[in-house]
Amino acid sequence: MKRVETTGPQGRMEAALLSETEIRHRSMAEEDPNGNEHGAAARSAAPRWGPQHAGARQLAELYSPGKRLQEWICVILCFSLFFLNFAFLLINFSTVHIFRIIFGIVAGMVMADFASGMVHWGADTWGSVDIPVIGKAFIRPFREHHIDPTAITRHDFIETNGDNCMITILPLAHMAYKFLTYTPEALLEAYPWECFVFALAVFVTMTNQIHKWSHSYFGLPRWVTFLQNCHLVLPRKHHRIHHVSPHETYYCITTGWLNYPLHCLGFWRRMEWLIEKVTGHRPRSDDMAWTKKTDS
Repeated sequence: MKRVETTGPQGRMEAALLSETEIRHRSMAEEDPNGNEHGAAARSAAPRWGPQHAGARQLAELYSPGKRLQEWICVILCFSLFFLNFAFLLINFSTVHIFRIIFGIVAGMVMADFASGMVHWGADTWGSVDIPVIGKAFIRPFREHHIDPTAITRHDFIETNGDNCMITILPLAHMAYKFLTYTPEALLEAYPWECFVFALAVFVTMTNQIHKWSHSYFGLPRWVTFLQNCHLVLPRKHHRIHHVSPHETYYCITTGWLNYPLHCLGFWRRMEWLIEKVTGHRPRSDDMAWTKKTDS
């Protein structure tokens, strides 16, 4: 589908103001299971979005065996710590601080959503695939995703969640250490904080899986679509706003709760203005370069 810019009288943040019909028209038709191509786009010989795009193919080829090994190790360590800490939370559960516990869990979800937005915005907007180590390992998937949004739906559990598991290993390890070394009195006092940390870790770890679900229009379990409909995880229609070119708003991809308020505050545009002013680097320049890749 032809890439459509959203600049206009409303400024560069116009994508969030589009109607649902306009959003569907201006973003890729992800409901089509056959490579996301249909109509004139399927018959065209010109480069187009989806798995056949030259840039998408080049980026997919950069996924290495070493990267795969790192993801496997991180998933195993992360989920082992999850099960251990969940057991500790159950054993030490008390209703003494029940309202603080509930607040901690909700705050963890909100913080995870904000963190997902910061990481997503940073990787979408700045940096390059050519940066040593982090370029191919961590920036590459973000570049691929804008050219071929449903590539993530073809990734297995390890590739989808490996990097996010790596992020939460140290906090979860520290949490387990405290459960093993603190006195019962200290644990009782710290319990609401540990609930916050655990909820934050759960939603940070699951962010990419939730993101994958937001691009999956076939075969989702009913409980996932229920969570999406309740907006407890990122809904599909909500995330589609981000995929209106040039992908410059609605970066939060865990619950999506913070997208509208951050959009209204102009948070991302102000951050970009500041960084461009200080560094001279233009936002999304590398991202735009990959969309223009051809086979020649």
